[in-house]
This record gives sequence, C-alpha cells and structure tokens, in this order.
Amino acid sequence: MLTPNALKRRLARGETVLGLFASIPTAVTVEMIGQAGFDFVILDTEHTLVNPETLEHMLRAAELVGLTALVRVSRPDPAIVVPLLDGGARGIVLADVRSAESLQALNECLRFRPLGQRSMNGGRPARFGADDLLEYLSRANDELMLIPMIESREGVENLPAILRVPGVDMVLEGAADLSQSMGLPWQTEAPAVVESLDRIHAECRRAEVPFCAIPRSEERRSYWCERGVRAFVLGDERGITFRALQAKLAPYREGGDA
Repeated sequence: MLTPNALKRRLARGETVLGLFASIPTAVTVEMIGQAGFDFVILDTEHTLVNPETLEHMLRAAELVGLTALVRVSRPDPAIVVPLLDGGARGIVLADVRSAESLQALNECLRFRPLGQRSMNGGRPARFGADDLLEYLSRANDELMLIPMIESREGVENLPAILRVPGVDMVLEGAADLSQSMGLPWQTEAPAVVESLDRIHAECRRAEVPFCAIPRSEERRSYWCERGVRAFVLGDERGITFRALQAKLAPYREGGDA
C-alpha cells in the first residue's frame, strides 16, 4: 500500500536520516534493519543477484517495520523499474548517472502523466484497486523518489544539468566508483576525490536538493555534519555483518591454535 513517504517528509524538514544498503537477498535482514532504527534502506540490484519474488518480500518487510525502501538499479529500463514500483518500492536510486538524459529517462518510468509515462497498474501500491485509482496516480507522483548516484567525472561535470531534471529528491555520492573514474581506485579520501565530493555537495546546496553522504571514517562523518549534511548511508549490511563476525571470532583466535 502506498502510504506517506516518511523519508521524503523528513528530508523536507531538514531532519537527519540514516540508511543502509541491503545486499543480502532475504526479507528478514530488511526487517532487522528497520527494527534496529534505520530510516531507509536501499535494496541493491546492481551488484547482487535477487529474484523478483524475494525482492517483493523484502519490500513487504520494509513496509512491516515502517522502513522506507528504495531500490538501486543500473539502468533506466521500464522493464526493470516498473515492476519494482508495482511491487512497492518507494523510490529508485539510479547508479552512475552521467547525464540529465539518463535521469530524465528514469523519471519517465517513475511517474505517471503528466509528469512521466509510467505504465498504469492497480496492484499492491493501490491495494489491488481498493484505492481510488485516479487519486492513487496523483499520490504516486508525489510520494515516489527519484535519486541519482554521482559516481564519475562526467557525472560531476554534468551535475548542474542533472539537477535540473524535475523532481530530483536526493543525490547520493558514490566515492568508490568516482575514485576509479579519476584513476585512483578505492582511494576514496584522496584529495582529488574529496574535492569532487565537495563539488557535488555544493551543487546540491545551490539547487536546494538534499545531498546524501557515505562516510567511510569518523573524520568524514564529522566533516559532513559540520557542513550541514543530514542524510547518510552507513555502508551495507553485508560488510557490517562480516566485520561483526570477525570481531566476535577474534578473542578466541588470539593466542591460540583453535
């Protein structure tokens, strides 16, 4: 069911919002993320294999715990995007946006007329037709979120035009791929990469669009907080789980052969 988008409202009020990528294809992990107190989750289909039925269960789990569920896709293809929206995604994160044209193509998939060309359906979000369908079309245009990831030199250069695409709700940085595009793979805190991230942030402020950071250290978290950033993605649950497992094991491995 398409309920008011809590993430969108909190961003509008300037509140701090905290999210996580979900790379493990299971609904129970999404439920745990919500119960842990996160505000939103980005279900990843760019780097993970997940079947459509599992993904729909993950979206249901997010609804169950009041977690705003976004889905990351690699391209603005209606065959990919529309089923995600009909399954209950509250917004789409488009990876590696390099031009206004690619984001506009996503907007066409995301929104109904007169704002886009999304194919009409009265499925889960409209309670299978129990909701007034004309009213649902209007609510969907208001509630669903359009979020580009900027992950390349080209994306940084074209960001002013990208931000002019109607209805951009938030911009997510992608320092890892950005570092690679600059010839500095995985050097996410190299001066040239940091300078580009600052430029992304500055362009977002100029356009009055929320900027979402992915801080990889306490210093970077403080850096962004001092600059008024209020939206953060704190990594992905796969990496957090792996590090927690290592930390749990370490005391038993230290000083012994077991």
